[in-house]
Amino acid sequence: MTKGTISLVALAGIIFVILSSVFIVDEREKALVLQFGQIKSVKEEPGLAFKVPFIQDVVKYDDRILALDTVPTEVTPSDDRRLVVDAFARYRVSDVVQFRQAVGVGGLAAAEDRLEGILNPVIREVLGSDGVTSNTILSADRAALMQRITTQARAKALPLGLEVVDVRLKQTNLPEQNLESTFSRMRAEREREAADEIARGEEAALRVRAQADRTVVELVSEAQKSADITRGEADARRNAIFAEAYGANEEFFEFRRSLDAYETAIKGDNSTLVINPDNAFFDYLKSDQGAAAN
Repeated sequence: MTKGTISLVALAGIIFVILSSVFIVDEREKALVLQFGQIKSVKEEPGLAFKVPFIQDVVKYDDRILALDTVPTEVTPSDDRRLVVDAFARYRVSDVVQFRQAVGVGGLAAAEDRLEGILNPVIREVLGSDGVTSNTILSADRAALMQRITTQARAKALPLGLEVVDVRLKQTNLPEQNLESTFSRMRAEREREAADEIARGEEAALRVRAQADRTVVELVSEAQKSADITRGEADARRNAIFAEAYGANEEFFEFRRSLDAYETAIKGDNSTLVINPDNAFFDYLKSDQGAAAN
């Protein structure tokens, strides 16, 4: 092997050693330098960092805020109305040394399993505490409940080197076995409300009809009264005219009355009248006055 070849091999080895001793920490990461599994240094600032090649290893952890969707958890509020709660948490690795010591080589996957084991009991504890009903969970007061869950979960996650930033309740549903009974109760309530509305409507309609009927009776009564008064005044005027005519010519008035009686008695095509010819009804037909009048 020539001297030049040896020099190239040596240079390549030096470059490899240098590259093996240098690593880059991204601004979104934190790094641990491990030697035989023991933590030797922590690199939290972004940039270049160094380690002993071949002896030391570098483990990097995400320094960003991460999200964890929990498995839906069944809770029982103080009103014994069971609910299924679906929540999610936002967290970050706050202490990489403590995090490494707590979860070991499992990394984020192991940490999330343990964090979920913290969140679910806390959710059941807070939502099942005294004074917390299903209506409270479904109302605007749930914000205060989520803050309580976040505070308790944060305290319990600190030994893992994790900081729980926030816990939110995504969905709150009834268990499948309770849905049908709940829907039936809701339908019954809506039907009762509909029946009440129909009853109130019918009651209002009856009041309107009664008022209309009373108004009709009053109008008809008033019209009948006016008609009777007018008819009475007309009859009085007619009688006055008859009396005046009777006083002016009594004989002609009697003749006219007889003609009206004849017309009324023999009215119609099939009228038949059987009367004794000597009856006073035919006096004017037999008398000279009647003949003269004709």
